Parts: sequence; C-alpha cells; structure tokens
Amino acid sequence: MDTQHDNALAHALAAIPGPVPPSGVIHIVIPHTNRFTVVGNHLAQHAGLSLVAIGIGVHIQSLPAGSEISIKTLAARFPEGEVKIACALRELEAHGYLRRTRVRLAKGRVATRTVFCNQPGAVLRGAVVPGAPGAPGAPVVAAAVRNPAPAPALVREHLHVPEPEPTRVPEPARVREPEPARVPEHLRVPEPEPIRVPEPTRVREPEPGLAPEPARVREHLRVREPEPTAVAGARPAPVRLPAPTAPKQPRRPLPHPHALTPERRQAASALLADLRRHAVELVLSEEAVEELVPGVAAWLERDATTDAIRHALTADLPKPLKHPARLLRHRLTTLLPPPLPGVHDLTAPRRAPVTPFQTCDGCERAFRSHEPGHCRDCRAPYGEAV
Repeated sequence: MDTQHDNALAHALAAIPGPVPPSGVIHIVIPHTNRFTVVGNHLAQHAGLSLVAIGIGVHIQSLPAGSEISIKTLAARFPEGEVKIACALRELEAHGYLRRTRVRLAKGRVATRTVFCNQPGAVLRGAVVPGAPGAPGAPVVAAAVRNPAPAPALVREHLHVPEPEPTRVPEPARVREPEPARVPEHLRVPEPEPIRVPEPTRVREPEPGLAPEPARVREHLRVREPEPTAVAGARPAPVRLPAPTAPKQPRRPLPHPHALTPERRQAASALLADLRRHAVELVLSEEAVEELVPGVAAWLERDATTDAIRHALTADLPKPLKHPARLLRHRLTTLLPPPLPGVHDLTAPRRAPVTPFQTCDGCERAFRSHEPGHCRDCRAPYGEAV
C-alpha cells in the first residue's frame, strides 16, 4: 500500500519562506488568539528535570488557580502511576518551581497549600518580591489560561504561515413564537392564592468566650418522659456483655504421679535445680521447684530417664526467656510421654488356625478338611459319616 500524504501539511511547508533545514525539526508557527499559556524555555528545556517533571510542570502552569493537583488527581488524569508522579513533583520542588506547605484552617483541619512559580530564578535573584502588590514585576495569582486576545507572539520570518481568513457563519433564522390560545371566561381556572410562609426567627449568636445559654422551652410544649413502672416479682434484666472474639481454652493441670514417693520427690527436685547448669536462663526459685516437682515425678513414673527429661526441658529455649517456670510447666504438661507398654503388649497376636484345602477322591473337587478323603456330597455313597 502506498504512503499517505497530508496535503495540508505539504501546503504549509511550501508556504515557509527561505530554505528549509535539511535535518532536524521544522516549526510551523500559528499565533494563538485564545486558550494558550506562556511557558519559559528554562522549564521546557531544563537540563536537570526529567521529561515527566517538565510535562507535569507545563500542565500545572496551564491550569487556573484553585485547581486540584494532588498525586491521585494527576494519576487519574494521566497514564503515569502515583510513584512516578510523586517523583516528578519532588523534582519540581527541588528546582523551586513547586512549593507545598501544610496550613491549619480555621476549624482545626489541616490542608496542603500548593504554590507554583513560573520563574523561580527571578525570585532567587531578587527581581520579584512576593507579596508586594503593585510593585513592578510582582507575581500575579490568577488563572493561567488567558482568554482575552493579547498581542500576537513573535514569529520567525522564514517560518511564518499566513493566517486563514475567518469564514462567515450565517445567522440562524428567527422562528416566531406562537401566541397562546385564548381560554373562555367560564373555563378559566382561578389561580391559587400564595401561601404565606412565616419568617424564620432570628437566633441570637452567643458572644465570643461565653457559653451559649440553653434553649428555653415553654412549659405547655414540654414532653415528659414516661417513668418506668415497677412490676412486682419481675427479675432484673440481665447485663449483656460482648462475646469474646476467641474463647480461651482452660489451662491443662500439671500432671501428678499415682504415688509421689520420697525417692521420686528427691530425684525430681534435684533435676529441676540442676537445670541452670545446662541452661543459664532456667534459674528457678524454691517455690517454683516445689510446684514443678509433681510434674517431673509423673515423667519418672512413666520410666522416662533424667537425660530425656532434661533434653525436653532445655531444648530450643526462646530468646529472651521471661518466665522460665511457666515454660517448664507448659512443657511438662504438653510433652508428657505415655506409659511404657508391657512385655505382653509388644507380642504379636496369634493368628487363628486355617483349615487346608483337600481334593475329593470321588469328584475331585476342593474342600477344606484336616485329613484327605471325600467331600460332603460323596461321603453318603461310600458309607462315610457326613
């Protein structure tokens, strides 16, 4: 397919006086008469700003005063994300084009005030004094979009394009409005009289610094609340409390042996007191040792060795350990081993004897029997007992 040519662009290039540069961009300059914004080359050709920051700066400068330019607003307007737009705004702040401050409003709310300066270099040099009305070169806070037609911008002679002549638009034909139809006197509906609305009463504003007086209510307009009537023999209403989010399970009791002999008590007490030699964190008081002795005795009753008990209580301790007695109580309760099985419990169960198969001597069918011979059907002819 052949390449498409734009005839309007070709005519515009042909109307440029002088030689056309062999490479690079060619400007076709048409003066603006409305809806334009003057942007300095210090922003459009800034060497330290990214392309996104330059584009956002030009967009902000083209907006009227009071427009919303938050990060979410710009992200909803343009395809760039919030992270890229936030980086571009920080670039504009670093080079003096944008300034964002937090101010407190009259009602206590905090808002962000955004100020955009189109020439930050002039402010830094002292040529413009912000806040001096009427001074030469003072900044003007107004709409950035200028509708009145100012003097046309300067256009290069070799790039000037003649302006098109305005076309005359014919005025629309006036349509004569139809006259309202006349209604006979006996069919006319009288207009309703206007209802008078009483004027609102003026409320006296309280003086500053004084608390407002309570509103006075007339005695005959007050609505008395009904007093609760007491019912004889009625039970008081139960107090309803909010249900807990997760019910706590009751704490399991510390295991106790069937018979706490003096030997087991002495062995359990010595094992608990000796834990600090194997783990520095497990320093127990005498009261804690007396409380945990039944749990260790229950382990010893189930034929657990002292090394096994010590490994279960000292392995994988949390860092830092705040309550060693609570940790040992939890481990003695949850890690309690079952009793060792007896010798008879470990023997394999005996299998029931299985009757073998035999082949019948008469019909040669298989049947179960401990001795060879005939099956049940063949025993009668041979005179054998069934």
